[in-house]
Order: sequence, then structure tokens, then C-alpha cells
Amino acid sequence: MKVAIYGLKASQKQKEYFQSFFRELTNRNISFTIDRDFKSILESQLSLELTESGVFSSYTDLQKDIDLFFTFGGDGTILSAATIIQDKNIPIVGVNTGRLGFLATINVEFLFESLDAIFSGDYKLSSRSLLSIHSDEIEIDLPFALNEVALTRRETTSMITIEAHLDGEFLNAYWADGLIISTPTGSSGYSLSCGGPIIHPENKSFVVTAIAPHNLNVRPFVISDDSVLDLKVKSRVGEFFLSMDARNKPLSSTVHLQIKKASFQIHIVEPKDKTYLITLREKMFWGSDRRN
Repeated sequence: MKVAIYGLKASQKQKEYFQSFFRELTNRNISFTIDRDFKSILESQLSLELTESGVFSSYTDLQKDIDLFFTFGGDGTILSAATIIQDKNIPIVGVNTGRLGFLATINVEFLFESLDAIFSGDYKLSSRSLLSIHSDEIEIDLPFALNEVALTRRETTSMITIEAHLDGEFLNAYWADGLIISTPTGSSGYSLSCGGPIIHPENKSFVVTAIAPHNLNVRPFVISDDSVLDLKVKSRVGEFFLSMDARNKPLSSTVHLQIKKASFQIHIVEPKDKTYLITLREKMFWGSDRRN
């Protein structure tokens, strides 16, 4: 078995966890490769010796024979890892080193008691849809998003107008601070904070949510994930921001965008005793009101 290891940061208090984890991999005769930048962090900040590991830094040099992709961090780390894994179908083991996340559900303190099940394949796989973004006018780097795509105003207090067509038919002209197109995975994030619904990850749908719309009759709209959205932006400054998860790109208002379901999915490893509803209740504090 071969695993990949990825993270964005590490603290000194986590040194013992990482030492034990790499020792566990060695004892199990599991080979591993580490993201180049993360390896540098572990060696320089935690003084770990990782001379026997391989390295990767992008989609291109990530080997296809990787069995599992371990991320250490939170949900943001998994979003970043998705840009490296893309269509290679490598399951992600999200180890949470901070607050409870919707994706990184394996707490680092319980990692070692979960390793037997993980390495024996005794887990569930949650397959998550992504959004793809296309434009005839420009080429967009990493044109996909696991959580959401957002179009927002740039360097102005004035709202923008986003003309939306759904499967070739006019949907609406959104006069707002922006527009969010969210996957079920991202429905519990930015879209939720703007009044959008929470969508179970197994649902085959996306949600379109306006950001601070001027018209109060504009409400979030759930669409089939087979739909195609064509978007055109009008802005007083002639520009707007395109956000794909945490990646931001300024674009001219002359750029038209088409958004639809991506041709690949990201697969998340989930312990069999950890369901989405359990995570949702814990994250949202549902059922904690003892008056009921």
C-alpha cells in the first residue's frame, strides 16, 4: 500500500502525532509520499526526519498508484487537496487537527484507533460532485470547485447585475452583491450564510443563492446537477471577482461563464460509525436544546 500526505500548516504541539503517524506507517510497511511544501514545514518547524519519503507538488507528479490521500488540517485543506487529486479517484482521509469539519471528520486524537479499519478498507466512501467553469473568452486555471463558485462585485459599493440562463432559458437578472452556485458539499458553507438550504451530499442538485439581493422576492433556487448555467455580469467598474472555493480571480465583465457539473468526483473516506447526519447535528448543535 502507498499513501500520500498533505497539509498546509503544522504546529509544535502536533509533533508527537506526526511522529507516531510516520512510525505507524513504517511499522505497517506502508510507503508514503508527502507534498513538497508540507514536508518542508514538518522538517523545518517540527524537526522531523523524512528522508525516506517521496515528494509531490502538483497533479502532474502525484502518482496514480496512491491508495489513500491523507490530509491534515480542516475542510479548507481538503478543498486545496482536490486541486491536486482532481480526476485520479484517490480517496481522501481527512484528519481534522482543528475545529469539527463537514469533510475532515476523523479527529486527530482518534486517528490511530481508526487506522486498522482505514488500511483494511473497512470504511464508507462519500462521493462528492464538483462544479466546472468554462469561458470562451479566457482560459481559467483549475476550473472547478468542490464547495461553490461565486461571482461578486469588485472594488465598488455598487451592486452588480448577473444575468442567468438555465439550460438555455432565461432564469433571472440578479441585482445583488453577487451570486453563489453551490454543490451539496458547499451548501453548508457560504451559501448557507446567505440564506441557502442545506442539501444532503447524496442529492443530485446544486443551489443558486444571491448575496444580499436588492429584490426581496429573490430566494435560493435548487436545480438539478444536470443543469447548465450561463452567466453574464454587468458592473459599473467593468470587472468582477470569480471565486472557486478559496481561489479568487478578477475578470472583465466581457467574460461570459458557463457552469455545470464536473466530469469527475472527489471521494471522501468516512468511518462507518460516522454519518453525515451525526456530523451535521454536532456542527449545527441540532438536538442540543434540552427543552424539546
